[in-house]
Amino acid sequence: MGLLKIALLLFFLLAVVLPLVGMFSRLADPQVREVFGTPAFASACVNSLVVAAITTVISVLAALLMSWVLCRTAIQGKSVFAVLLTVPMLVPSLAHGMSLVYLLGSNGILTNLLHGSWSIYGFPGIVMGSFLYSFPPAFLMIYDVMRYEDATPYQAADVLGIPKPSQFAHITLPFLRKPLISAAFATFALVITDYGVPLMVGGKVTTLPVLMYQNAVGLLDFDTGAAIGFVLLIPAVIDFLVDVLARDRASVRYVSRGFDLKPNAVRDAVGYVAAVIVTLALLAPIATFCMVSFATKYPLDLTPTLASIGRAFTMGAGSYWVNSLFTAFVVSILGTILAYLVAYITARVGGVSARLLHLASVTTLAVPGIVLGLSFALAFKGSLIYGTFAILILVNLVHFIASPYLMAYNSLSKVNKNLEAVGQTMGVGRARIVLDVLVPATADTIAEMFSFFFVNCMVTISAVSFLSTTLDMPLALLVTDLDAQRLVECSAFVSVLILVTNVIEKVVVAAIRRYRHTQQPVSR
Repeated sequence: MGLLKIALLLFFLLAVVLPLVGMFSRLADPQVREVFGTPAFASACVNSLVVAAITTVISVLAALLMSWVLCRTAIQGKSVFAVLLTVPMLVPSLAHGMSLVYLLGSNGILTNLLHGSWSIYGFPGIVMGSFLYSFPPAFLMIYDVMRYEDATPYQAADVLGIPKPSQFAHITLPFLRKPLISAAFATFALVITDYGVPLMVGGKVTTLPVLMYQNAVGLLDFDTGAAIGFVLLIPAVIDFLVDVLARDRASVRYVSRGFDLKPNAVRDAVGYVAAVIVTLALLAPIATFCMVSFATKYPLDLTPTLASIGRAFTMGAGSYWVNSLFTAFVVSILGTILAYLVAYITARVGGVSARLLHLASVTTLAVPGIVLGLSFALAFKGSLIYGTFAILILVNLVHFIASPYLMAYNSLSKVNKNLEAVGQTMGVGRARIVLDVLVPATADTIAEMFSFFFVNCMVTISAVSFLSTTLDMPLALLVTDLDAQRLVECSAFVSVLILVTNVIEKVVVAAIRRYRHTQQPVSR
């Protein structure tokens, strides 16, 4: 076990620490630091802060509203709304920006329908696209806490005659204080480090990630990219620290009594209207690129046709789709095994090295994909894995390992701690205990870990944009390539293909879990 710990620590050292140290060592050059004083950097910095701040407020408030609707009203179809509100997570951020152009651009479907004269380019478009991109994670963070809240304080408040608004202000909000803070910082960090949406609808408004992308990818100016990457790491690190502090200081709460939600005409009507409006706002852009993908010639002729599908595959969509599937499957398998192995050591073996492994695993949460990708490009350029699937698999594994690791860590921590001691007494090794007891007991978590890796590998653009070649390029990056060639129907179809792939994966995983649950009573 000691050699395994050392090997895992070396892995994180070589795959995370050294690439970042190598990239940021370029800041020692005074000429590189001059980037911070340029007008372009100052403007991009202000733009990023403004967009991230506005989007954070909108996303967190909307997430709080929808969490309240699903947890505190008696509307029908809550489970359906809960699923639909997370659908935007299944497409790349590039697709959100692109869909806004198709829907609300100068030749957008809704623009032409309403004879509008507005412009979504610049701040309005970036904020709208960033909302589509950042709302689902914020919603899940708040909703997953709110649905387990104890109803006892509210029942006592009803007996005392405390009005509902006061209950919300003095019971609900204090209970959600840490989740709201975590959601706000996570949303801010997510928006300020994304380049997909502003690249598509930013217009003349340049944000820090776009400036970094333009310099590192467009001009091959890696020094400027490294300087901007250092700045982008700051909000992500702050978000990481806030999340860790909130998790460590959070008190353990158990649901002693659930909510007895009785029908209330006014409350339920307001909740239902809010749910429909937010859901439509999230799904309308997705429905738009689904429609455009089958249009004859957007925006002149929206007659349905399958011609764009054949054209997209002619342009390489099929091979890039296979690239994404291969990368996603390999990362999902290797990542799930690695994350589970690390979680077993940190949750059930312990020791100083285990604590270091835990720190190394969760620290990857603080590294934005665009920063990690550039650090890999600088660290591994000229190596055997550069320009191959191996580096794409490695960067995705490192980029997404933190959340699956925490899933496994939390699940394994809940299993009886005495299993290994009992097994040792009976002559049963750790491997047998893991395979025969722990894996079956945490099978649902393992399925979620696999699904997390797969979906994120299919939609990611940030880390892989610096590392992919024409031979191993993932499908998500084809969206911008086709859009730049004015093949908007093909570009839209690529987004649909990614969406359908992720939906199928989600359905298959859910079906496997359901089948397993139905078989459990029989096996006993």
